[in-house]
Amino acid sequence: MSKQLKADLSLLIVTLSWGASFILTKNSLNALETYNFLAIRFFIAFALSSLLFYKNMKRINKATLKYGTIIGIILFSAFAFETVGLNYTTASKSAFITGFSVVLVPMLSAVLLKKAPQKQAVVGACIAFIGLALLSLNGSLAINIGDFYTLIASFGFAFHIIFIDKYIAKIDSIALAIIQIGVVAILSFFTSLAIETPIIPSGEVLWVNIFILSIVCTSGAFIIQNAAQKYTTPTHTALIYTTEPVFAATFGYFMAGEILSLRGFLGAILILFGMLVAEIDIKSLFNKKDPKNKDFKKAV
Repeated sequence: MSKQLKADLSLLIVTLSWGASFILTKNSLNALETYNFLAIRFFIAFALSSLLFYKNMKRINKATLKYGTIIGIILFSAFAFETVGLNYTTASKSAFITGFSVVLVPMLSAVLLKKAPQKQAVVGACIAFIGLALLSLNGSLAINIGDFYTLIASFGFAFHIIFIDKYIAKIDSIALAIIQIGVVAILSFFTSLAIETPIIPSGEVLWVNIFILSIVCTSGAFIIQNAAQKYTTPTHTALIYTTEPVFAATFGYFMAGEILSLRGFLGAILILFGMLVAEIDIKSLFNKKDPKNKDFKKAV
């Protein structure tokens, strides 16, 4: 198994956790306002990550702090525009427009990173994007202000993937991820103070939800993403992330009894097929030479 495939599988696990997070997030937002919730979630993730990886944090230099702050601001901006957009558009349209990042990443990578994406990855991304449309879009296709805000968010998520790829080879990947988490926590906190009435949550179930989201879906997910992106391409990363609504629909069925329509099921199949198209290089199926020189195991 090549190191890129190992990295892609790691990112798939990250996406699985994000798919499962929808139910937990939905339950948490019944008791907390959006940025209040994000601030608590990311602060807990930052604190636990810093304690667990204190050796990495002790080695932080100016470059790590600089790049982590830049990427953290981009990540927060993506979350912020997506959240604002949800006030004016439907959840299904939001999911689809956010997923537009799968198409944006290879185009922006070619411009900003001077990296031409693999042909099979571009084909796979297009197939997955069609699947995402079938899975997510329902009802009217009219454009409103919420859709525009969400489109900005999709650019934010695309830039987040690309900037990680740009800087990750220069600095400690774990420290970079933790700083990103901290920046989102701080910005969420001040945003909550500005436009919400932040509270300390109460209730055992709510805190269990928050801790699962903080540890698994935030701390673990972003640390793995930063480590894995050393060994895969931005296009592969964006493509893998299109499986998030597939996993969300699966968990929604088993945990909340939500039924996926026939069109949605077809969309899910196309997303998974798009991933396979991107991953399988027929010409090199029997070529055992690994193009990556770095040891992925050491990174994660």
